[in-house]
Amino acid sequence: MVDGLPTPPLQGVKVLDLGQIYNGPYAGFLLAHGGADVVKVEPLGGEALRKRGGLGVPLSFSALNTNKRGIALNLKAERGKSLLIDLAKQADILLENFAPGAMDRLGVGADVLMAANPRLIYASGTGYGLTGPDKDNLAMDLTVQAVGGVMGINGPADGPPLKTGLAICDFLGGVHLYSGIVTALYERSVTGQGRLVEIAMQEALYPALASNVAGMHNNGWKQPERRGNRHPTRGSAPYNVYECADGHIAIICVTEGHWTNLLDVIGRSELADDHRFATQALRAQHEDDVDAAVAPWLRERSKYDVAATLKENRIPAAPVRDLLEVTADAHMHERGMLHDVDHPEMGQVVLPSSPLRFAGSTPPELQLEPDIGQHTDTILSDWLEMDETAVTALKTEGVIG
Repeated sequence: MVDGLPTPPLQGVKVLDLGQIYNGPYAGFLLAHGGADVVKVEPLGGEALRKRGGLGVPLSFSALNTNKRGIALNLKAERGKSLLIDLAKQADILLENFAPGAMDRLGVGADVLMAANPRLIYASGTGYGLTGPDKDNLAMDLTVQAVGGVMGINGPADGPPLKTGLAICDFLGGVHLYSGIVTALYERSVTGQGRLVEIAMQEALYPALASNVAGMHNNGWKQPERRGNRHPTRGSAPYNVYECADGHIAIICVTEGHWTNLLDVIGRSELADDHRFATQALRAQHEDDVDAAVAPWLRERSKYDVAATLKENRIPAAPVRDLLEVTADAHMHERGMLHDVDHPEMGQVVLPSSPLRFAGSTPPELQLEPDIGQHTDTILSDWLEMDETAVTALKTEGVIG
């Protein structure tokens, strides 16, 4: 117990986080904010995202690596490899998202580390998996979106395929990697044995295509057209983003009550008796007419006024906000998801906490990302009981930083 409240659910769990860029680090982020002792293991020069842009620590790196400790380790040196094995003997979890076989080529792959520690959960995040004909294809979020079907369904009907504006494959992969880890952690509590867990970003992405694959099925297994902001399977209307006097608003009417309430709000109650709009299916068939009926009232009003009015009338809607508006979101700040932080390098920034909430446990205080090797000395002391003389010798040899 801490201050009369339950301890964080993962307190006492030791994690070696060899993640890079987004996928692995986000899984480590979730573990760290769940209370685990997450040690970010970087090469002596730091991981790739830390150096992106060459202008100091990027905000994305800071956002994904809070509440972790940092160690810098030269895995190309034999002593560095043996140190990682020693650390893995003390760890509960090791996660990485290198290309398949990269850790094996270094001599510290899953077989080696799990032989040293049979209780170790070794978690691997890749683009296409550790097996199969495509396992060695280079995987970045953009390329997985392309080959995974996202770009083929995203964008306007009369335009080119488009990627999503967010790194959806990386983060869906990271969330699934985390869920695989905690599933294996539960299994170990029963069996006492570790497990190799692997996640492929392409496979983590596929279930999110459910509506679009359903549309393909309904269309005789033909590729569905890109629908822009409209419903992907022509299943609902209104379902679109509409212009307001000062921006845009998203509106979707799922039930008959939503539709009749909207008609009352915009002063078009007579359309409830229009045969074109009698059912959801008919409205979807006449979506252009639906949009034409709704649009004029919206264009005369501000997006926030419209959103407030529709909220009062129980109609699903939300203003389209820019990122500045989102980072200032009072609701997420109130809940402790977003934090205003005075960062020593970047100045005033907004950093996220984990979206996971554990009732009865106080969320951990946000701690900034570690500098390269910031906690190397204390980690080697804590985990391996190494004294100052031994640590100094390793630094001199270029094994640690």
